[in-house]
Amino acid sequence: MKILVGKFLKNESSSGLILIFVTLLALIFSNTFLSEFYNTFLHTKIEFKVGSLLEISKPLILWVNDGLMAIFFLHVGLEIKRELILGHLSSFSKISLPLIAAVGGMAIPALTFIFFNSGDEFAMKGWAIPTATDIAFALGILSLLGKRVPTSLKIFLMALAIFDDLGAIIIIALFYTNDLSFISISLASASIFILYIMNRLQVLSLGLYLLVGAIMWICVLKSGVHATLAGIILAFMIPLNAMNEKRKLVSPAKTLEGFIHKWVAFFILPVFAFVNAGIDLREMSLDKITEPVSLGIILGLFLGKQIGVFSFAFIAIKLKFAKLPKCVTWSQMYGISVLTGIGFTMSLFIDSLAYNDSSLFFYTDKLAILIGSLLSGVLGYIILRRSRSKKFCNV
Repeated sequence: MKILVGKFLKNESSSGLILIFVTLLALIFSNTFLSEFYNTFLHTKIEFKVGSLLEISKPLILWVNDGLMAIFFLHVGLEIKRELILGHLSSFSKISLPLIAAVGGMAIPALTFIFFNSGDEFAMKGWAIPTATDIAFALGILSLLGKRVPTSLKIFLMALAIFDDLGAIIIIALFYTNDLSFISISLASASIFILYIMNRLQVLSLGLYLLVGAIMWICVLKSGVHATLAGIILAFMIPLNAMNEKRKLVSPAKTLEGFIHKWVAFFILPVFAFVNAGIDLREMSLDKITEPVSLGIILGLFLGKQIGVFSFAFIAIKLKFAKLPKCVTWSQMYGISVLTGIGFTMSLFIDSLAYNDSSLFFYTDKLAILIGSLLSGVLGYIILRRSRSKKFCNV
């Protein structure tokens, strides 16, 4: 039994399958007699209090979006740092194609959304929703295709998703901050300085980094800047390589990344999907789903993503700024471009920041994310399944 569970956890498709399951579960809860229980559960107040010095009181859904997602971004930050220093993003020749493609994959979907919603100030807050890619879902679909997909194409998708995440981090920092608290920002800055000194002194204790990181998270949460950014900052302060007392090379960052990976894939993201994907479809109509916000999201994910990624990659390769990945054909490149339109968890996250879970759009904004992601996943799978790799090439 343990062997079977171990194999399941190692399977790249497992996380994506779990996300599908919890999404369906959330839809069942929100569209049946369980809807009242579901909504009460989401808005259950949870308080954290330390005397009269500190008090945090938030509904469960915000503890997930502000707290658990900070751990998700900690994992993302550790992955980005490792890839930038040692991995697939460690040289310009390696990063040029996914970087250029990612820029197109963010710009064209955003412009698509703006095209439908320019003039509506509140609706325009969601311009970044279709710019995201859910790497868990996308890799899950690729794993279902087995050896039909060259390893180089998987690496391209992972690198592109990393730049997507970087773009999301910048967007959140610049456009989704509230009124700023000078005192909280000052305390957060002091925490960052302490983490920097610890890094320079090659402190190896992960416990100390996580303690200071938790304090920084609270300060960032209170500052008006979105709390998930604390996860990214902490990740970049934890040493990737350092010497221990026995003069052996160790990697606190890799150790932490390995520890939280399964928690992120099999707990944090599924919980996030469950509390955010519950859409009440009972009063949904075609008129509502064809309103500008919904169309901007659906077409941004399904058309904007594939057009942006593929066209920017095509131009970069033709102008010799980059090379087509080894063993990859143009049809496979197009298939992977379509697959990047799976926004799902990241799009839902940005949606929650943009509209604060407002029911003004009757939740068609969230439904649009599911539709755009579903269309992208299905079409991308079909294209990649029918595509063949280059002859005489070891995939």
